[in-house]
Amino acid sequence: MQLTGKVAVVTGASKGIGWAIGEALAMAGARVVLSSRKQEAVEEAAKRLRDRGLEAVGIACNVGNPSEWQPLIEGTVAHYGALDILVNNAATNPVFGGIEFTDGGAFDKIMAVNVKGPFELSKLALPHMRARGGGSIVNIASVGGISPEPQLGIYSVSKAALISLTKTMAKEWGVDGIRANVVCPGLIRTKFSEALWANEPLLRHVLQGQPIERIGTPEEVAALVRFLVSPESSYCTGGVYTVDGGYTI
Repeated sequence: MQLTGKVAVVTGASKGIGWAIGEALAMAGARVVLSSRKQEAVEEAAKRLRDRGLEAVGIACNVGNPSEWQPLIEGTVAHYGALDILVNNAATNPVFGGIEFTDGGAFDKIMAVNVKGPFELSKLALPHMRARGGGSIVNIASVGGISPEPQLGIYSVSKAALISLTKTMAKEWGVDGIRANVVCPGLIRTKFSEALWANEPLLRHVLQGQPIERIGTPEEVAALVRFLVSPESSYCTGGVYTVDGGYTI
């Protein structure tokens, strides 16, 4: 129970990778705030953890809506009295196709949720982490942020920006004992990525030449995040970690 006494916020946490991360942190002893766009969804997710004797609450936050950033952070501190860990997992990609088919509205939405939201939430979390003598931020990017993925152009651009943002946080906030790392999943079996893994020809193309020839699971991403927010990774900051079966080799 390496996270006993720690308070964690996980965005996009009602299902998929976010849910698996919230579950892993709660099982490690953290008091967890699960956040997503709809209150009923996060409350149901939190109840699933509480029914197992774990500590969790749900606080809704649409990461693309600036008016909902502060209520999430302040609500967490009001409920649990502190904030030690922030996992920026929420993301969106309303366009599947070449960048010429991405209009300005879709571009703005992708950047708002995938980059600006984590940026602003991290800034709001900063003073509370400083008050605790340090903290840990993990941003969930994508292998597309390392090398652009076909048909996911602006999504890939947003994740590249998130990688750079994470490194900047690590460099500027390390003096306060705050670590920032970024995790880049490959193809993970979630509803979010179903358009990729449910397409058999595309799936074969993705897995061709991948050293581990299978799709990853949300739990495998969560295990890495749990390590990165724990004392075991106390010398790790500014790192870019892939969970991709070797896809980016």
